[in-house]
Amino acid sequence: MFAMQYDRFGGPDVLHLGTTDAPQPRAGQIRIRVHAAGVSPVDVGLRSGRTPMSARLPLPHIPGVDAAGTVDKIGDDVHDVTLGDHVFGIVELARLGGASAQFAVLQHWAHKPTTMPWTQAGAAGTSIETATRALDLLDPRPGMTILVDGAAGGVGSIAVQLATARGIHVIGTARADNHDLLRQLGATPVTYGPDLTNRLDALGVTRIDRALDVAGAGSLTELLHLTGDPTAVVTLADFTAPTHGVRLSMGQLAGEPDGRHGLPAAAQLFTKGRFRVPIDAVFPLTKAADAHRTSEHGSRRGKIVLTVDDEPEG
Repeated sequence: MFAMQYDRFGGPDVLHLGTTDAPQPRAGQIRIRVHAAGVSPVDVGLRSGRTPMSARLPLPHIPGVDAAGTVDKIGDDVHDVTLGDHVFGIVELARLGGASAQFAVLQHWAHKPTTMPWTQAGAAGTSIETATRALDLLDPRPGMTILVDGAAGGVGSIAVQLATARGIHVIGTARADNHDLLRQLGATPVTYGPDLTNRLDALGVTRIDRALDVAGAGSLTELLHLTGDPTAVVTLADFTAPTHGVRLSMGQLAGEPDGRHGLPAAAQLFTKGRFRVPIDAVFPLTKAADAHRTSEHGSRRGKIVLTVDDEPEG
């Protein structure tokens, strides 16, 4: 099969189109012919070699943990799909990638709603799983107020919608040019950055019941002040969390229960017109290096997606 891959760590230019053997699904897995694949911060971190997980990667490596496509092979003990079904989901975490290719093996999946664009489906998997897992840890109840710090990005924008669907009032931090997006997703926007407490006071916000830090930009002290309880705060990106008594959620890599149940739930919300995956940019597979550059230096507004053709040129 054809695949975007790299055989050394470094900048986006290490990515190149090549060929390799198609992956085979094991029990409990399915293989898809990929139509779209997401590009996420974890892909960038692994490719650069800056994350400790990079040391676990056999090279050459195919990046990408999110994919959507047509089921073309089914492993043993799988009973909820048939060949030809359209699905979206997450690659097997033990492979730490493999979505930016002609075929990919999914570990978790849901059926793609008929009207959901492939670009949205291809970028949805890990953001939905991560946001669902974080919300489950926080356990906000209907009528509560949750603050999502970094709400316009790939995970934050999903967390806003899933929390709103649970009957939670959401306040989301973002740059001013992303405030309209947050309003469309159902959140009350507030400008991102230090002195958050004063800006919330100006909005008349008197209570924050839960806080989710997606950005990892050093806001934990302020979030603790706002909630008054370290157990009411979860971070996905700030590795100083233990020093604050705050939970750092790293998913299956840390032995936590996963949020796979969020995938079919989000698909149902989509069919009701209550969910979408904001897309920042779309690139063909052959422009994966440009997609990675955008992920590194772009606006962090929604998701970045690669579309996969039958026979890419380049």
